[in-house]
Amino acid sequence: WQDRLYFASDYFERLYELAELLVNKGLAYVDELSEEEIRAYRGTVTEAGKPSPCRDRPIAENLALLRKMRAGELPDGSAVLRAKIDMAAANMKMRDPLLYRIRHAEHYRRGDAWCIYPMYDFIHPLSDAIEGITHSLCTLEFENNRELYDWLLAAVDWPEPRPHQYEFARLNLNYTVMSKRKLLELVESGLVQGWDDPRMPTLSGLRRRGYTPEAIRNFCDRIGVAKAHSTVDVALLEHAVREDLNTKAPRVLCVLRPLKLVVENWPQHQVESFDAPFWPHDVPKEGSRPLPFSRELWIERDDFAEVPPKGWHRLAPGAEVRLRYAYVVRCTGVVKDERGEVVEVRCTYDPATQGGAAPAGRKVPGTLHWVSAAHAVDVEVRLYDRLFRDEQPDAAGDYRQGLNPDSLAVIAGAKAEPGLAAAEPGSRFQFERQGYFYLEPESSQGDGAGKPVFNRIVTLKDPWAKLSANVVAGDKVQAKVKHAAKLSERLVAGDKVEAEVEHAAERKAVDPLGGLSLVQRETVATLLSAGVGVESARALAAAPALQRLFDEAVAAGAPSRPAANWIANELQRELESAGVGAEAAPFDGGALAELLGLVDSGTVSATAAKTVLAELVRTGGSPSAILVERGLAQVSDEAALAGAVGRVLTRESANVAAYRGGRSGLLGWFVGQVMKETGGRANPQLVQRLVRERLDADAG
Repeated sequence: WQDRLYFASDYFERLYELAELLVNKGLAYVDELSEEEIRAYRGTVTEAGKPSPCRDRPIAENLALLRKMRAGELPDGSAVLRAKIDMAAANMKMRDPLLYRIRHAEHYRRGDAWCIYPMYDFIHPLSDAIEGITHSLCTLEFENNRELYDWLLAAVDWPEPRPHQYEFARLNLNYTVMSKRKLLELVESGLVQGWDDPRMPTLSGLRRRGYTPEAIRNFCDRIGVAKAHSTVDVALLEHAVREDLNTKAPRVLCVLRPLKLVVENWPQHQVESFDAPFWPHDVPKEGSRPLPFSRELWIERDDFAEVPPKGWHRLAPGAEVRLRYAYVVRCTGVVKDERGEVVEVRCTYDPATQGGAAPAGRKVPGTLHWVSAAHAVDVEVRLYDRLFRDEQPDAAGDYRQGLNPDSLAVIAGAKAEPGLAAAEPGSRFQFERQGYFYLEPESSQGDGAGKPVFNRIVTLKDPWAKLSANVVAGDKVQAKVKHAAKLSERLVAGDKVEAEVEHAAERKAVDPLGGLSLVQRETVATLLSAGVGVESARALAAAPALQRLFDEAVAAGAPSRPAANWIANELQRELESAGVGAEAAPFDGGALAELLGLVDSGTVSATAAKTVLAELVRTGGSPSAILVERGLAQVSDEAALAGAVGRVLTRESANVAAYRGGRSGLLGWFVGQVMKETGGRANPQLVQRLVRERLDADAG
């Protein structure tokens, strides 16, 4: 924002001053333990850490060592600066975290001015504070970092109002991967053309493809922000851009795969111009352009079939079609090359149908787009599609196996109406019957052959339309397949031409259970019938060890849907974080059922239950025993919570005044502060009631 980019390295001097402040206050020390020793001293989730021998060295000595680190007098790895907090803290992040490390390396912005560098957890809150951030938004994996975030701001005496960290679930889209590591692999392996490849789910990629900022904002508004893990259908993003471009992109004509159409009864050199509107009737905009019509035209190769299938409404021998804005024409014959392929279609036009209107009582079912061959502009068209053919690329193992081989098709010989020769780079158009397209700014000087380059932003309709339902018959899942209607003529033998679907993506429906075996699909069907959501059902079906835990949990009394959600989301995340496979989990489904029962009864909050789950993953045991040992039982004692509410409201008098002045949104913030005051153990519904009652009563 403002007039520049912001970098943490802009604040290195200020951050170092704050590090010295912590040392002078006795809240930080220089530790000379090795990395392995620091890790060993930190303890485990069930055992407190032990203090470093360096923890109690005098302030003056710590300050001198820190300045030696800053001056480059100590080698890499010989010392670190650590916060002095609590080596027995339940939150491992609070066990004297590292603040600075030595690294004699040139910085890409600051050169060799520094040889010590601050750690992320030190940079984050202090940079936010320096920049005046109010809401620091992080994904859920940073939830445990929030306590350290708040501690550092208080430790350096940063004045109120201070920034606050808020966590939310990351955005997951189907038919793509959102992991930065995986996206980097795609870039570095050359599977895409870079971070701004129009198939990438990056802002630079979406921008280059032609997505508008308004469409992306509308998409974000619709999906909202939540704490729960979920996957958003990419079709919603595509719908947002269609909706936005419908009123912004003028309609023009472009033939992607041209086939010559000769109007035999049209005078050889005569050119007629039709006034073609840029906007359909449902868009309240005006504007038109002249569209030249001549004896030789280009039409789409897909719009002609010598042997048409049943229900064909386009051009065929003896058939009539309407040419958009022009005339009704009737096919009279074809011209073929030496291989027997149709290279030219012959027709006659009806002068009485000028403007494309058929006389009363005459039915002309099809309308084709076209361009005049003598006036057409040669353009290159890049048809971008989804990067992955699998709805969940990760489900089958190696996500790269699910890459869509048809995610980019380059058409070098497309023919566009003449007005597009003067189009401004960065313009967006709707190519009628084809989709929305974006004129690459880089193509303002052409593609090397002097041709403008148009990227397809999105099709007019979703060709990936998912099956709305799976038909379960007995133990079998039957998928209803919806074939695309787009057909093309293809030579089979001699003069016989068979109409068939041209593109695989248009030929077959996309199965939401793609990548799963028949047995796994049957498992999904069974889970769906038990009330489990489709995403959780797919995750369980793809991992037998998770499915076993689910079956055990349900057998022990856990409700199906919550059990599946916890296993597919929270448990998988904890297993991945701990580096433990589900088959090696040190507990069974009965322990999960016990934990869910504790949540359902209100004995433990959902937040505290995640802490219990993390310990289960690492050590096994009984959730109830962990709950007692860690003191995580939910507090529902009204008298005890009233004291915590009073302390928070007394401490936050300025925000209390703001709330009473009309900032009602602070209610949730007060609840969060009380939850923090009670270590996350308070019953949040009770806290909310007590906070509201106290604020309203005091105001009265």
